[in-house]
Amino acid sequence: MSATYQAVTWNRPKKLYDAVIASGAFLYLGVFIGVGTLVHPNATAETLIIRGFGTLALLLLHVILCIGPLCRLHPRLLPLLYNRRHLGVTMFFAALVHGVFSLVQFHALGDASVLVSLLVSNTRYASVSQFPFETLGLAALVILFLMAATSHDFWLHLFGPVAWKRLHMLVYAAYALLIAHVALGALQSENSPALAGALGAGMITVIALHIAAGATERRVDQKAAAMASDGYVEVCAVHAIPEKRAKVVSAGGERIAVFRYDGKVSAIGNVCRHQGGPLGEGRIIDGCVTCPWHGYQYLPDSGASPPPFTEKVSTFRTRVVNGTVFVHPSALPPGTRVEPSSVESFVNLSS
Repeated sequence: MSATYQAVTWNRPKKLYDAVIASGAFLYLGVFIGVGTLVHPNATAETLIIRGFGTLALLLLHVILCIGPLCRLHPRLLPLLYNRRHLGVTMFFAALVHGVFSLVQFHALGDASVLVSLLVSNTRYASVSQFPFETLGLAALVILFLMAATSHDFWLHLFGPVAWKRLHMLVYAAYALLIAHVALGALQSENSPALAGALGAGMITVIALHIAAGATERRVDQKAAAMASDGYVEVCAVHAIPEKRAKVVSAGGERIAVFRYDGKVSAIGNVCRHQGGPLGEGRIIDGCVTCPWHGYQYLPDSGASPPPFTEKVSTFRTRVVNGTVFVHPSALPPGTRVEPSSVESFVNLSS
């Protein structure tokens, strides 16, 4: 991100990502409606559209929730994460089509508006078999709308990374609502073992991947904590860090990106101020740590973006002892310059 930096728009990877999403969605809908027409010849076109878009949205939501933990377990899958918002917006529009057609199909012929009809036509919340599952789907759709509407970087800058991330963590609430929506609705009316099995398998997959990713992160955190010495945390051998790249370590409740470059070592916070991208997965270009997501840059010794930009990340003190890199887990204020450690330095930690 220099003075000539321009935001990345629809580059080739984004176009390929979106082309795969669109192709997969159209293929799924084509196969679903085609097979549905053959298996259920008396089904109306509206019914097939409702079911097709509903199952597509639920499938995409499972994929979205699996991408995060999969990338933690297998970093080679990180390209799937970079444009995951595109997948989320596609999922929302599939859910929206499902919801609109459902409202028209079941609530458009009365005297009241479709939303009023949905909310007042069934109020048996104390019943399991007759529970108004449609309201659960409506609540989930509202959450998905908020996430899709705020997916643009404008809202990220307006809310800030922390608040923006918390808002988008509501995807788990939407997931729970949709599972209940399907369980209390389609599973009771259809009585389909295949649908119940698919839903159960999806839930188990999502939960298992999150548990596995959490266990992996926990082991990393415990290992880092066990390495603490004189307040510093051992990172790795200096030559284990590729030139102009980083090793990410967990310490003090934060992810720290420790970079080696030009015979020096510096450490900065791992979270990009733009969109929370992983700085430790980027590399140093033209003397600046470059975020792999959108190209935002920071000076490795101060964590500050080069002028005229003003973004800053936290910095951390480092030491190199007998060829081993150590970092202090206490973050310094964003933009604080820290003298880089020389890879040839030998410091006595007990002094």
